[in-house]
Amino acid sequence: MRIRMTVMAGLATLAGSVGLYPLFEEHGWFAAGLGAVLAVAGGGLLSRRLRLPAVCNALFGLLALLVYLNVAYVADAAWLGFVPSPESLSRLVSLNEAGWQAANRYAAPVPLLPGISLMAAAGIGLVAVLVDLLAVRLRRTAPAGLPLLAMYSVPAAVREDGVSWLAFGVGALGFLGLLMADAREQVGGWGRTVTTHRRQREVPLAGAEPRPEETATRLDAAALAASGRRIAAAAVAVAVVVPAAVPGLQPRGLLDLGGGSGDGTQTVTTPDPLVSLKRELTRLDDSVVLTYRTDDRQAPDYLRLYALDRFDGDRWTYSPLQSSSRDRLTGDELPDPPGLTVASSREVTTRVEVRPEVKNMTFLPVPYAPSRVSIKGDWRVHDPSLMVYSLRDSAGGRSYTVQSRRAQPTSAQLARAGGYPAEVVAHYTAVPRNIPRQVRDLAENVTAGSATAHAQAVKLQRWFNQTGGFAYDLSAPAPQHGSDLVDFLLHSKRGYCEQFAASMALLARIIGIPSRVAMGYTPGSEVRPGQWVVRSRDAHAWPELYFQGTGWVRFEPTPAGAAGQGTADAPGYSLPETTGGGGPESRAESAPEAAAPDEEEAAEPSAAARNRSDTGPEGAAGAQEDEEDGFSAAPWLAGGLLVLLLMAVPMALRVLTRRRRWAALTAPRGPEDGSRRPSPRPPGGVSGGGSGGRARTPDAADAAHAAWREMRADALDHGFEWRSSDSPRATARRLGELLELDPEGARALGRIARAEELARYSLSRSPEPPERLRADVRTVRDAFAAAVGRRARLRARLLPPSTVEQTRETLRSATDRVLEAATRVNELPARLRRR
Repeated sequence: MRIRMTVMAGLATLAGSVGLYPLFEEHGWFAAGLGAVLAVAGGGLLSRRLRLPAVCNALFGLLALLVYLNVAYVADAAWLGFVPSPESLSRLVSLNEAGWQAANRYAAPVPLLPGISLMAAAGIGLVAVLVDLLAVRLRRTAPAGLPLLAMYSVPAAVREDGVSWLAFGVGALGFLGLLMADAREQVGGWGRTVTTHRRQREVPLAGAEPRPEETATRLDAAALAASGRRIAAAAVAVAVVVPAAVPGLQPRGLLDLGGGSGDGTQTVTTPDPLVSLKRELTRLDDSVVLTYRTDDRQAPDYLRLYALDRFDGDRWTYSPLQSSSRDRLTGDELPDPPGLTVASSREVTTRVEVRPEVKNMTFLPVPYAPSRVSIKGDWRVHDPSLMVYSLRDSAGGRSYTVQSRRAQPTSAQLARAGGYPAEVVAHYTAVPRNIPRQVRDLAENVTAGSATAHAQAVKLQRWFNQTGGFAYDLSAPAPQHGSDLVDFLLHSKRGYCEQFAASMALLARIIGIPSRVAMGYTPGSEVRPGQWVVRSRDAHAWPELYFQGTGWVRFEPTPAGAAGQGTADAPGYSLPETTGGGGPESRAESAPEAAAPDEEEAAEPSAAARNRSDTGPEGAAGAQEDEEDGFSAAPWLAGGLLVLLLMAVPMALRVLTRRRRWAALTAPRGPEDGSRRPSPRPPGGVSGGGSGGRARTPDAADAAHAAWREMRADALDHGFEWRSSDSPRATARRLGELLELDPEGARALGRIARAEELARYSLSRSPEPPERLRADVRTVRDAFAAAVGRRARLRARLLPPSTVEQTRETLRSATDRVLEAATRVNELPARLRRR
């Protein structure tokens, strides 16, 4: 039944589950997981007590887990309070669905609702089933660490700060305890330790009679166990300390060596900004992110973190940022905002203080467009987008001052905007070719009748937040694929700011208006004159559209107020004009007559952008579409090549072992070659002078051993039994009977066995030269292949079992050496004391 291993497997699972603590607000999940582990352990014990096959071990564990979940969560619907019934199973499924919806609705740490508690208990129970099956039933303790490691991947993927070193250490010690229990049980299967005795005479002291003393020499098990514990503790310590010390594994490293302090160019990488947005919006505590003071007499503008300029068909993201030391903030003026040449602007100064609790904020929230930023640390600016970021620092706990130019365009100025620069059109109007025709038609229909790009943008915004029938809903899942945005636009029409911003930016590009998605925070709430507080619920995404002469200006398609994003507001230039009875269309009429040529020019790049999107690679936009949206075989080819390389590893090891085995017989030997047997000097030979080695004369015993080992590996590869206790002659006799060799094959097998026999038991040398033995091995290998089927031959070539055995021998030898070194280290203090 292996009760001790069952207990250790359960403890290791519980220790590994400690890493889940960042996911929950309360601690009741651990009690639920404890019950699941106990149930699985009981099911496994029952299966092993009945001596059932290994597959039944997993089935009994799953059945016990199901019974436990029925008792813990739906006992009133189960038969007799614990037997699963159709009703109880249906309620468990419904409870699990509710838990899944709650997990998607809330940001971690989530409240411990019944559905979430059920998911935690079921997940820990499934890990316990796998650990019990691998470590206890199949006696494969090392692979049992994989499901334990899987539990750490969940908080690492959900929480930006991951798992603390203490929780990792607890899980690692639990797994090491499981390994030690398995090793002790395996060694204990050999019986009691055998003690040998020897006579030892002590050196007499002055005036003392020498007396013989019989001492017992035995393996100091306690010393080895102590050494093993030291090695385990050192391994855990290294696993905890090294990631904190190595730059790149942590943002800064223990010695503050990382983060791209050199002059080389680095690519800036961050977690998915939109995933972080959903977490912020669904936090229950609604914590304060930052506070700021501003001299802006009007309502402050949004605080932007990211500018997402690429849409790959599924998600919006920003182009890779190539950062170098030239991009560092030095206190000088930042580059001018793109396109801001005609519209008026005013200088705004903002003093921002980010709360220390904020983690991993490597992009600064700043009002657009920043012209000067004063902050301590290694912070840099991306010139085209004016995003301010750091390769190693976080904004948490920092204070900084931002001077920015806030554009103040009027509706008439935006309506008179001229044509777009070619590079702006190429980069910011590219859309994937696989956008459904319904979405393209929708963009044209919503903006039909608009004479200017500004009128089109106003119609789009009004359709999203007023006339389109959309509803703000934080429970909507985050869009993961292009089909999710299509469903939002055409069917569900329920979502939060991410869906609204992403959809309006996409529709704007379809009709030829350069656009991107910005992410950051709304102005927040004013707590006293000039002082504002921004909370996690103020996280927001919005579209930015480009108008020549003004540059990038924001629009607000997300509903605001109590029924939407509470602190969002639409800028005045984005609202439709109602004077003159024209609605948004009247904006074109209200523009001066001189605006007509400009409007025609503005329409031309829009049509050109649409043509490029539809016709292919004639322009830069088409090239980008081909690169991003067409099917790319490169990932599949790379994955297939990697699989082929992994499959070729055993075969390559087998070929290398064979070549090394024969090459060792003719390896050069220098004057200090420490081989175990001296090579005889060739008759009449003269040793070479100089410092180089001389060609080694093959040793007959080495050649015999090499041929015997090679034949043994071939026999194992082809599925033949190899009895290590048989003599070479008995082995040759048994193989000859199995293979039904022809006379030549029989002679080859006999020569190999005869050479090995002489090398083992006789002082005389084998008469067979190495070349003959090598040819004999090939002959016997062909006989092995002819005696088995095609599947066995393929296995012998592609997945040779001898490679696995060789790997085991190597690991066993390395383990023995480590234990020997540990024993010496453990005995060192005693030796020093004797000295």
